[in-house]
Amino acid sequence: MFEDKMLTCRDCGRDFVFSVAEQEFFAEKGFQNNPGRCPECRSARKQNTRDRGGYSGGYSRSEREMFPVVCASCGCQTQVPFQPRGDRPVYCRDCFAQNRR
Repeated sequence: MFEDKMLTCRDCGRDFVFSVAEQEFFAEKGFQNNPGRCPECRSARKQNTRDRGGYSGGYSRSEREMFPVVCASCGCQTQVPFQPRGDRPVYCRDCFAQNRR
């Protein structure tokens, strides 16, 4: 059903083999498109993404701007990763989890 295919990497322009085993893996995962990058460029791209903190726009959780608030339920001081607007209650982690249930 599958045969090795020669593809061209969109990043480096080199030709690479899209093997039968890789094609079977892609089919198993439901991927519809062939890879656009060679294994080396894919690996480098993944590493760069990890170095930047994943797909969160380049920021890790520790670098995220936090805003101090008082929990609307228990009154404790906490921090949230968004600027409260004042028109809706803001909860600490524990109260938020309880309200979700």
